[in-house]
Amino acid sequence: MLHRLKLTRSLLLATVAAMPLLIGTPTFAQEAGALPDYIVKEFGKPPAIPTGGYSADFEETLQVAFVDSVAQSTWGRDQTVALEEVAASKDPRLAWVIADLMRFVSGPDLSRQLSDAAATLLDVRSPRRNQWGVITDHLIAWDIPEPPGYLALKRAIFTQTVPGWDKIFVEGEIDWRLVSWGGVLIDDRAYDTTDERCNCIPAADNPEVTSAEDATWLDDDDVVFGVEVNGEYRAYPRQIMEVREMVNDTLGGRDLGIPYCTLCGAAQAYFTDDVPRGVKRPVLRTSGLLIRSNKVMYDITSHSVFDTFLGKAVTGPLAKKGVTLKQASVVTTTWADWKEAHPETTVLAEELALGRDFDFRNGRDANGPIFPVGDVDPRLSVHEDVIGVVTASGRPVAFQRSKAVAALSRGKDITFENVRLVLDGGGVKAVSTDGASVGSHQAFWFAWSQFHPNTELWSG
Repeated sequence: MLHRLKLTRSLLLATVAAMPLLIGTPTFAQEAGALPDYIVKEFGKPPAIPTGGYSADFEETLQVAFVDSVAQSTWGRDQTVALEEVAASKDPRLAWVIADLMRFVSGPDLSRQLSDAAATLLDVRSPRRNQWGVITDHLIAWDIPEPPGYLALKRAIFTQTVPGWDKIFVEGEIDWRLVSWGGVLIDDRAYDTTDERCNCIPAADNPEVTSAEDATWLDDDDVVFGVEVNGEYRAYPRQIMEVREMVNDTLGGRDLGIPYCTLCGAAQAYFTDDVPRGVKRPVLRTSGLLIRSNKVMYDITSHSVFDTFLGKAVTGPLAKKGVTLKQASVVTTTWADWKEAHPETTVLAEELALGRDFDFRNGRDANGPIFPVGDVDPRLSVHEDVIGVVTASGRPVAFQRSKAVAALSRGKDITFENVRLVLDGGGVKAVSTDGASVGSHQAFWFAWSQFHPNTELWSG
C-alpha cells in the first residue's frame, strides 16, 4: 500500500546528480578512536565504523529510500524494503542520511520507522521521544563519518523541500553532517528590500534609528546589544533582534552585518566593508539552516555561506577568496546601563520589533538547547554566559561572565595574553593593551566551546 509522505511542506520534483559509483564490499575498521570519558558516560561507546564504498545495487537502494521518496513525496513498499536493507547494512554512517530525512517527516509512523532503522545502525535503543534529536546527538557526539556520496543525498532531501537552498548546498569548507533545518524558510530578499514581507525570519537592512531620549518604548531592564564604531554608539534591543536575527547597518562610517542567534545567546557584529578588492559588500541573510544549534548565515549577493560564529566564508566565491570578516565588540547589557554610559547612543526604532516581545532565553530555551548539539564541554553548564575573544596569537579564550563582572567590580584586573576585560555600559568587553576593541561578544558556553573546541577558560 502506498502512503503519502507526511512532510512539513509540499515537495517540488527535482533532479539530483547521481552518487559516485563505488564498487566493493565495505571492510570494517576498529572501533572509533578514544573519546573523552564524559562522552562515553553520556552516550556510550560508538559502533564500529566501516570503510570503503557501495556496490551499484546498494546505491540504487539508497536512491529509492532517500531520493525517490522525497522527489515523489511518497513512502511505499519499495521505500520500506530499501530502508530495511539500509538498516541491515551495519553501516552507521548511513544514520546521517536517515536523520536528514527524519527532520522533515511529521508522520509518527514513518518517524518511528526511520528512528528504528537509525538506532539499529548505531546499536542504540530506539528513542520514543524526540527521535531526530536523540539520534543526531549520538551522531555528533561520536563523530560518525559521513557515508560516500553524502552531499548528493543530503542535497536531494533539502533542496526539494526548500528550492531556495539549491545555491547553498555545494562543496566547500563546511561539515555538511552538522547542517540541519531550523524550521524556517530562507530569507532571499534582495538588499534594501526588507520592508517587503516574507515567509522567513526577516532581516533588516539600513534600519531606522531614534535617539535615546525618544526611545520611550524601552524599559530600563530590557536587554540591548551595544556596539561602538569610531566613537558612534548604537543599541540593538534584544526584542528586535529576536524577531529580525540579522541586521545590515552602517555605524561610524563602517558597514556592519549583525547576526543574533537566539539559540546561542550570541549577538555579533561583523565589518562587511573590509573585504578583498573586487568583492562586493556581503549582505547577510538567515538561511533557515543550523549547525549545532547555531544559525547559518549567507551572503545574498554571492550565495556564499558563512560560519556565523567565526565569520568565515565556507562555500561559494567568498570562500574561494578566503574571506573572513573581522568583528567589532558587542556589549550585552540593559538599556538603563547602556544609555547612562553612552547618552549619545542611537537605538533601533520600535516598529522593527513588529509588535512582538519574545524572551526565548527564559521561555523556549530555559531547559537547554532545543536542537541537537551532541556533546558539550563539561567545564561549564550549557547555558552559562561567557565573554569570548580570540587573542592576537589566535588562541580563543572564554571568561565566565558572572565571575568576570564580580572581579572587575572589585577593581581586579583580568588579562590574558594581549587582551584585558573592562566594564562598559553595564556589560563586559575585551580590549587590547592600548585600549582598542578586539572584537569580543557574549554567548552561551555550549556555543562558544563547540566552535572553539580548544578554547582556554579563564579560571577566575
